[in-house]
Amino acid sequence: MSKSPSTRPLAVLVGVQLPGVSDTEHAADLAELGRLVHTLGYEVAATVTQRRDGVAAGTVLGTGKLKELAQLTGGSGTVSSGAQVRKSKARERWEAEEEAPGEEAPGVEASEEEAPEEDPETDPAAEAGEVQATARPTVVVVDHELSPSQLSNLERATGAQVLDRTGVIVDIFHRHARSREARMQVEIARLNYLAPRMRESTGSRERQQGRGSGDSAVELDRRKIRDRLAELREGLVAIQQDQDNRRYARRDQLRVALVGYTNAGKSSLMRALTGSEVLVADQLFATLDTTVRALQPETRPRVLVSDTVGFIQKLPHDLVASFRSTLDEALEASLLLYVVDASDPTWEAQLEVTRSVLREIGAQSVPSRLLFNKADRLSAEEREALLQKHPEALVLSAHSPDDVAALRQAVMEFFERSMVDADLVIPYARQGRISEVYENARVISEAFDENGRRLKVRALPAAIARLTHAFGT
Repeated sequence: MSKSPSTRPLAVLVGVQLPGVSDTEHAADLAELGRLVHTLGYEVAATVTQRRDGVAAGTVLGTGKLKELAQLTGGSGTVSSGAQVRKSKARERWEAEEEAPGEEAPGVEASEEEAPEEDPETDPAAEAGEVQATARPTVVVVDHELSPSQLSNLERATGAQVLDRTGVIVDIFHRHARSREARMQVEIARLNYLAPRMRESTGSRERQQGRGSGDSAVELDRRKIRDRLAELREGLVAIQQDQDNRRYARRDQLRVALVGYTNAGKSSLMRALTGSEVLVADQLFATLDTTVRALQPETRPRVLVSDTVGFIQKLPHDLVASFRSTLDEALEASLLLYVVDASDPTWEAQLEVTRSVLREIGAQSVPSRLLFNKADRLSAEEREALLQKHPEALVLSAHSPDDVAALRQAVMEFFERSMVDADLVIPYARQGRISEVYENARVISEAFDENGRRLKVRALPAAIARLTHAFGT
């Protein structure tokens, strides 16, 4: 059960506006980070931003902004070179999963022993009664990928747990993965992210006795991670071979893949087009597992529709690589439907992200159609402006039966343009295989003579060639 806003742990967002990034783009990035943080289970309490020529090498922010951030979290605002290095969150999470591998990753709320000491006499916010000690943000989320040293320095300066954008996305993927394949893919990305961020804690065992003597605890932990990664990759190869076999069996069928930015409404369209009970939720990365269903009402030949994982700006490369087999559904589709949330003011940037990822996997040459979804949230003028800019696009709402019917018709017309007519003769001795014809072609007419059943069919050239070979006609 999700927490209410009043009981969610608090987080502070941190962003650096670099040269070349407009105010609108910077605000959109932080708004999206806020949605990611909310999806992970936090309430955004404050945002700290700074214009800089580059991200500060040690602490991301400059000295003044770092102190401002520390005031919110109760930290010192400085990074003392002699400060005791705490055990990293990455290592804590790894050790917790080693002890309880079947449980969900621990939450990110700070424990009592890690909570910073409060000093009401020197805290202006506390003096004013505006911030209670128990209401301080316990997490700092940075809209950039952090190096291990930056993460450590920020934790020491703020007294709070620090996450970067990549870490947030990886954790969301970890929580939302359902199928065995998706869980393995996410764990690979997650371990690749955690391994370099593990730090040795002072006061813990520095050396291991017996086998592996001379290795520090963190080195042994990293070795465990390498072994686990090898095990996961081996298991994933077997699953992907099975997926490849399934895709090969569907190679001559008409296949449509829904692709687009996360939360663009792909799953809602999937449900509307196929009648399948796929998960529909107003949150980022609600769908990680590829679902394949037949277009409804069923057509002849049958059309398969697949719903794919959504994309996002700064999507970690490890996740793109881990989900490569899932994205192959887009690579091998006959038609890609680019789903865009037309009500989002940054839809153009989101569309470019989608195209960029598809270019990365080599799917840019697959025929495509642009869909502007959530049109029920647009004014008539806004809909007209979209069509003027993209006259080839469809502007629709997944909740409108008429719009969904128009999309279904557009999909069928696309395939019709590639179909050809042919005559088939099915010998009476092979009537038991007649279902193959109806699965792969549309039967226009049929008749019977002494040689068997004569069919006039319409299908893709590859399907016609296969049927002709199968029945020897």
